[in-house]
Amino acid sequence: MRTPFLIGGMLLAAAPALANDTTAELTTGGLTFVQTGDITMAEENLFLSRSQVKVDYVFINNSGKDVESTIAFPMPDVTGGSESDLDYGDPEADNFLGFSVVQDGKPIKPELQQRVFAGDIDRTDELLAAKIPLLPYSDKTSAALKKLPQDVKDRFVAEGLARVDEYDAGQGWQKDLTPAWTLRSAYWWKTTFPAGKPVKVSHRYKPSVGGTVAMAFIENGKPAYDYKDYVSRYCIDADFMKTAAKLEAKQKAGGPNYYEQWLSYILTTGANWSGPIGKFKLTIDKGKPQDFVSFCGKGVKKVGPTTFEMSATDFTPEKDMHVLFLTAAAE
Repeated sequence: MRTPFLIGGMLLAAAPALANDTTAELTTGGLTFVQTGDITMAEENLFLSRSQVKVDYVFINNSGKDVESTIAFPMPDVTGGSESDLDYGDPEADNFLGFSVVQDGKPIKPELQQRVFAGDIDRTDELLAAKIPLLPYSDKTSAALKKLPQDVKDRFVAEGLARVDEYDAGQGWQKDLTPAWTLRSAYWWKTTFPAGKPVKVSHRYKPSVGGTVAMAFIENGKPAYDYKDYVSRYCIDADFMKTAAKLEAKQKAGGPNYYEQWLSYILTTGANWSGPIGKFKLTIDKGKPQDFVSFCGKGVKKVGPTTFEMSATDFTPEKDMHVLFLTAAAE
């Protein structure tokens, strides 16, 4: 899934924004993702853009008997204290990305599991005991942290759950406790797969989009310190770097400032079903004709002014999808 190339106005390393359905089981520690030998993902049609994610599946039960299963859809991690410009949808809502499920034409209201981690340690119960909302980027979360007793604040900092930010907003130096934990979320629901019958499942949601105020992978026309990470994650290549260098030069001459936006999709959970994905189709929409994009893939074709498609049969996802957009700042 790493064949970089240039098509039209978009630079592609074409092959997330959030996750493939996977089978799961409920344990005392929450959801555990498992593999199934009974259900096949016959088709997946995935559409990614910065404004909407659409996923349509067709599943087939080949076991010869009806199978009841728990289906889980893991979301990208949300980590507090990031220095990047991140859009997490509605920070005051539990369903902060507006996630929806339709199965065979009927809406399903999924359950939402959320767990909080500091490092590799689950600290969910500590936050709940202190009555702290779990979503890091929330006014309610900030307000609740301010009300904590000092000894609890100190403990949260020591455990890596929070950090102390110091700043001067015109009223002297202030100290605020800022979330540093990682929130891991997964939607889940129970369903029955009838023997031999196709089951159609669709998801829609607003993706979580991250970004920077500039292009971090290039400096003065040369690869910056984290260039190798961008090559691995987004498959940027020499042609992409040439275009980025031209954009950087134009900016210095008074042209538009191009900055990064990122979209991620957890694709590898699609390998939890029986066998490979029978028919896989990926569509990525860059949004504006003057924008650029890079991601990893094979056989990508331009099908519209801003859209690109990749199709594969018997597809086994080996890595998650990460998409890099370069977009001009509004004047």
